[in-house]
Amino acid sequence: MLTRKQLDLLEFIHKRVQRDGVPPSFDEMKEALDLRSKSGIHRLITALEERGFIRRLAHRARAIEIVKLPEALDKGATFVPRVIEGDKTDTPAQPANAIPIEASAIELSVMGKIAAGVPIAAISEVSHKVAVPGQMVGKGNHYALEVQGDSMIDAGINDGDIVVIREASSADNGDIVVALVEDQEATLKRFRQQGNTIALEAANPAYETRLYRDDQVKVQGRLVGLIRSY
Repeated sequence: MLTRKQLDLLEFIHKRVQRDGVPPSFDEMKEALDLRSKSGIHRLITALEERGFIRRLAHRARAIEIVKLPEALDKGATFVPRVIEGDKTDTPAQPANAIPIEASAIELSVMGKIAAGVPIAAISEVSHKVAVPGQMVGKGNHYALEVQGDSMIDAGINDGDIVVIREASSADNGDIVVALVEDQEATLKRFRQQGNTIALEAANPAYETRLYRDDQVKVQGRLVGLIRSY
């Protein structure tokens, strides 16, 4: 049996993963549930884990595996566990010793590196190709970028990860985007706009939010997936 707050948090995490492919940060969880401190989120996360609804994965920033959903959320449907890291489509569960077989894969161009830190030079040349699961991409054009830096670690995006981007020229508040700043610098940040001001937010308290006029920033695409090598 879950409390109202526990249920609200589980629903918020589930919806954000479906939308972004990565989990919300603790700050975003705190804001969504209208809590005063992150300690309340820690307690809720621990309670959900103890009740078997989620599992935290060691040595990964904000990595959470949803094990099951209560009937109040899934309306009795079968929910397949998956890790909150990129793939936006539920896939059949595999035995622990099974060798994964990708039914379909799509080859994307890796357009060099993208800064998850301060902006770096705009990206325009293909560095290599990468195969991604077909279910990770939907309609539209896609490309991949190698992440450089640690400013998005609280969103589960680490230095050296490959991010899959769907081309787009607009974004909703809260989306993680590739932003072109003043037609010269490209960066991976969370997008927020209020009036004529655009904020490019890091997911790491060590980095400041950068503010620009709306004519200084062009959205180049939205994050839809993430690939990590070990």
